[in-house]
Amino acid sequence: MEAFERLHGALQYHIVNSMRWAGLRSTQAEAVAPILEGKHCLILAPTAGGKTEAAVLPVLSCMATEEWPGPSVLYVCPIKALLNNLESRLSGYAGFVGRTVQVWHGDVGQATKARARRSAPDILLTTPESLEGMLISTKLDRASWFGGVRVVIVDELHAFAGDDRGWHLRAVIKRIEAYARQPMQRIGLSATVGNPDELLDWFAGAGERQVVGSSSLSTDADVSIDHVGSMANAATVISRLHRGSKRLVFCDSRARVEELGVALRRLNTRTFVSHSSLSASERKLAETAFAEEQDCVIVATSTLELGIDVGDLDYVIQIDSPGTVSSFLQRMGRSGRRTGSRRNTLFLTTTDEAFLLACAITTLWRERYVEHIKPPPLPWHMVAQQMMALVLEYPGLAAHEVVGVARTQFPELDRETVATVFDFMAAKGVLFVSSGLASMGPEGEKLFGRAHFLDLLSAFASPMTLAARHGSSELGHVDPLAVQQHGPTVLLLGGRSWKVISVEWSRRTVWVEPSDEKGKSRWLGTSRCLGFEVCQAMRRVLLKEGDAELGLSKRGIRQLDEVRDLISAPERQGSLLLEQLPSGRQRWWTFAGGAVNRALALRLAELGSIRVDDLWLETGMGVPVMKLRQGRIEPVAVAAFGASLAVRAQLKFAACLPSDLVAAVVLGRSLDEANLQRLVSGELGGVGNGHDSRDTPDDESHDRPPLPLTLLPRGRREFRESLARLFIKGASVGLSPA
Repeated sequence: MEAFERLHGALQYHIVNSMRWAGLRSTQAEAVAPILEGKHCLILAPTAGGKTEAAVLPVLSCMATEEWPGPSVLYVCPIKALLNNLESRLSGYAGFVGRTVQVWHGDVGQATKARARRSAPDILLTTPESLEGMLISTKLDRASWFGGVRVVIVDELHAFAGDDRGWHLRAVIKRIEAYARQPMQRIGLSATVGNPDELLDWFAGAGERQVVGSSSLSTDADVSIDHVGSMANAATVISRLHRGSKRLVFCDSRARVEELGVALRRLNTRTFVSHSSLSASERKLAETAFAEEQDCVIVATSTLELGIDVGDLDYVIQIDSPGTVSSFLQRMGRSGRRTGSRRNTLFLTTTDEAFLLACAITTLWRERYVEHIKPPPLPWHMVAQQMMALVLEYPGLAAHEVVGVARTQFPELDRETVATVFDFMAAKGVLFVSSGLASMGPEGEKLFGRAHFLDLLSAFASPMTLAARHGSSELGHVDPLAVQQHGPTVLLLGGRSWKVISVEWSRRTVWVEPSDEKGKSRWLGTSRCLGFEVCQAMRRVLLKEGDAELGLSKRGIRQLDEVRDLISAPERQGSLLLEQLPSGRQRWWTFAGGAVNRALALRLAELGSIRVDDLWLETGMGVPVMKLRQGRIEPVAVAAFGASLAVRAQLKFAACLPSDLVAAVVLGRSLDEANLQRLVSGELGGVGNGHDSRDTPDDESHDRPPLPLTLLPRGRREFRESLARLFIKGASVGLSPA
């Protein structure tokens, strides 16, 4: 029987007559059988490839055929805007079989939630944080609410799995399963990932499973790179290029979104902006207006990377470059949806480092490489979070049951250490144990009890912000440091300037009014750490390895020539690049990524001050080359390094863990030992013959190949400072779209 014919008759009718489909797409057809058979699935397809329908249509068919009571389906998304965007679409599909859909997240009012509790929807659109809130809520009859759940669909699974929200989501699903009267089927939706089978194994737990769709990567798209040298030049190019069309421009920071938005408006370009610090209403206005217009630009952060519908786009433009091929694919996938159009991306780079990174990302994409999604190792702080949530969900739960549930939620972790975490929390007063029964302790109340344990609901720490208000309208949120200045403060928010009138610190509110003065924006963020493969691709581009088509503009070709001219011995393509600094120190250009370079730094810790970057590691003079290949790491160095990283990491729930476990978590996530061994053992191929003649191999390492080196010239101050200032800066004025 064909896949279409296996669907419920009402769905067959509406697919043909209401949706006007000639049939199911290949991935949608492939998904029908395993979903109807109850298998856990990971559905892979490019952006706009029909993944949502591939999951929802067979699930609705089961719901209608077997008469599931609601809520029977949990549909989980990483961002609230995506949930809002999906509501009307999924409501239409559910309506084909007489079923209902309800959104439930932090922006949904209590009255709406109360109505949902009285009349349960069939499909609940929500987030992991809202599910956690339901589990610890005293207003919800959890056994009734979750008892009928049959399926959990997780959209953009790769976005969850790559950080602690994935561990949180998986742990919450495990707790919901305890209420469900039937086994729960798990369905993940994802764009192309490098390790789909591993991702599904991690997500699914026990039971039959199947990857649906292809993990192969298509390079059928128009991609080009232009080096423009500044944000002002980028605005000039965007304002003149593709006039009359809809352009989506990605920037990798909120401040740059604001800067570019203002610059485009000054050039009389119809422009909208979207990022996470704008209020939901402001973002919605911008996205709706953009979707309805034709000759306009929307400038956004990654908030528009995850499938939110802003209509049919003509062009995607990337300012500088994202740090992963996966992110690049998500962004490019927003284009090419209109019949007869092709996927496309134009990189406009403003710095030399960004130019080289764009070349590297494009090279890897041409080589059909995409990153493996790996959940962050050692989620001990999430174990602590779940133990606290459990005692709120089940007041007076036996202590051994708290430990037992945590062990089932995190089977990858050492069972004895799970018990150690519980004992530490009890000893510190985070948890309270009496007569073998566990509850929240005084220290736990103090740390996380504010606003009914609101801070306990999420896996990530939210920095303090101030709500910016103009009259009765909330515009968004700003960093407190942005208003702590001498003299009048003018903020940049939503692509407009706002003068600060007053600040109410007790209410965390800043009152503003429109201004014609030039505003500034500032938000605290986390620094990006580039991966090993990306950095190695940057190196290959520099050293002319491979002949990938980069799609360079005339300016891009000139820029790449300037970059490559700086390398004195490109024929030694297997070499680490060693630079002698005027200060007497050495800089080892590894092109290995921050995690590898940190691991390398541990081996040199006793030799004095070491500086680490994604691309290089700086040491004192006289470091023996063989030292870089030694496998031993001194315990004292590990402890000191871990402690220093832990201070900067701001690991949420770290207060619930022993200090040595905090250091272990941070170290496990900060070091890349596997790729370090590839780097120093010569596995990468093309190894040169040069090495430091001062080295004499010891007995332990004489069978290893020598670590090759190429000495760089002492000149070019730009190279000595950092890659961002490595090369001659581009012109700051007079660029055309050509």
